[in-house]
Amino acid sequence: MIISRTPLRISLVGGGTDFREFYKAEFGAVTSLAINKYVYITVNKRFDKSIRVSYSQLEIVDNMNEVKHNLVREAMRLTGVTEGVEITSIADIPSKGTGLASSSAFTVGLLHALYAYKGKQVPAKTLAEQACKIEIGILKDPIGKQDQYIVALGGIRHIRFYPNEKVKAESIACHKKSMQTLKSSLMLFYTGISREAGSILTDQKEETKKGTNRESLKIIKNLAVQLKESLMRGVDADALGDSLHRDWTEKKKLTSSISNALIDDYYNRGLKAGASGGKLLGAGGGGFLLFCCPNRYQNNLRKTLKELREMPFKLEPTGTKIIFGG
Repeated sequence: MIISRTPLRISLVGGGTDFREFYKAEFGAVTSLAINKYVYITVNKRFDKSIRVSYSQLEIVDNMNEVKHNLVREAMRLTGVTEGVEITSIADIPSKGTGLASSSAFTVGLLHALYAYKGKQVPAKTLAEQACKIEIGILKDPIGKQDQYIVALGGIRHIRFYPNEKVKAESIACHKKSMQTLKSSLMLFYTGISREAGSILTDQKEETKKGTNRESLKIIKNLAVQLKESLMRGVDADALGDSLHRDWTEKKKLTSSISNALIDDYYNRGLKAGASGGKLLGAGGGGFLLFCCPNRYQNNLRKTLKELREMPFKLEPTGTKIIFGG
């Protein structure tokens, strides 16, 4: 049996510039970090040549082409594991619509586990590239390229996306002050709203194609570059919160479906309770709200948003790994 463990992520600043509709004209940039919440994938040999896939549904089929789970089917095809296996997945959070990159973590972790099952060691960057190939190239999912790289590589990274499709995922050498800010000031709250990211991201991509949101995306890219530099110099909760707030302000301009009255209410209440800034993670419409809040106001923030579930977390320095077997 093989078990892979792949971290989820928090995209701090830069989301949207990792779409080809933006970076084909100028480079995109995202500053992001991995957290200690995970997607686990197991791959085990079956007695016969059938395939069993267990996720929120259960599939038992005789042929790989009959597998209904698109990511599983295409990962099996790409890795050459085509029969006689049982694949299961477990996640620390709800599997869809949370904004923490669970889909890309699933794909990267599945590729990692399947290769390990075959006895192959594949570099993390290659896993990210192949996850992009499956999700964006083959399945045509309307997503960007940041998630695959941060969950594969882990840590705190500044990731750039170039017109020639090259990706540079640079580990940020955070100042001691910045590291303390990241560890002590970031708070996650689950809105309880699970949304389908596809329609939101499709709308966003169409606006980017038309050029109507390009100025906001340029601002978002520059914020990602500036935050990388701030993290290296030393950033406090007020400055980090301001970066998140400015990113969120511009992100809401990308398409009208990113936020709604309920999310805006949660966010504004959070600011009044003492948070220095924040944003909704992922495509928008629901999932997790991220706040940057100085320690002295954190209990007040919890009381103010008591109807939301807080999810404590820590930073995860490593990316996807095989934790059993291999």
